[in-house]
This record gives sequence, C-alpha cells and structure tokens, in this order.
Amino acid sequence: MFLQIDGTLLVQVVNLVVFIVLLNAVFLKPVGSAIAKRRAYIDALARDIETADAQVRAARRTAEERRAEARRDAESAIAKARTAAQNEASEIAADYQRRAAAIVEEARRAVDAEVTAARVHEGEAVAAIANTMLERAIGPGAAA
Repeated sequence: MFLQIDGTLLVQVVNLVVFIVLLNAVFLKPVGSAIAKRRAYIDALARDIETADAQVRAARRTAEERRAEARRDAESAIAKARTAAQNEASEIAADYQRRAAAIVEEARRAVDAEVTAARVHEGEAVAAIANTMLERAIGPGAAA
C-alpha cells in the first residue's frame, strides 16, 4: 500500500491552509490583541498600585516624622515651662521668706522695745505692786 497523491489531497491541503488563514484572521488575531490589551491594562494597574503603595509608605513615614518632631517639640516646651514654673516658684518662695524674715525681725524689734520700756518702768511697777500688797496685807493708809 503505497500512498497515492491525487487531486483530493491537494484540495484538502489548500482547504486546510485557507482554514488556518481565516481562523487566524477571524479568531486568533482579535483574541490575541484583546489578551495583549488586557495584559497591558493589568500591568498598568499593577504599576499604579505599586506607585500608590510607595506614596502611602512615604506619607506614613512623613507623618511619623512629623509626629515625632511634634512630640519632641511638645516635650521641649513642657520641660521649658516646667523649668520656668520651678524658677518662678523658687522666686516666690524666696520673696515670701524675705517678707517672713522682715516680719520676724520687726516683731523682734517690737518685743525688744517693749522689754526695754518695761525695764525702764520696772522700778515704778515693783514699787506700785509692793504698795498694793502692803495695803492689802496691813490695810489702807498704813503703808504710806
């Protein structure tokens, strides 16, 4: 059995070639171009997502840096305010200590003045008390 080549085989080969050309033109090229367009769209979306993700990470880093800077500034301001308050409290305490010392010194001087005045009139007071005691003990008019 040998293979015989006749006109039918030639028509079938031509028919197959025409079918492949038509199949390529009608189905394979449009489907291939649609797949290429979708692949390009998906790739563009993937790049956009990566870009957006990078922007989000950069924004988060920037926000964190700003938050840290604000925290440092706030802590610095609090420390300065605390120092200023302590200095003011020390000044107020020192002022009131000076006032208290002045009041104590003034009271000492007043007491010293009263003691000095009492010592000046001490003899008169002793004599008056002695006379009063004598009058009570002996009677009125006997002490004179």
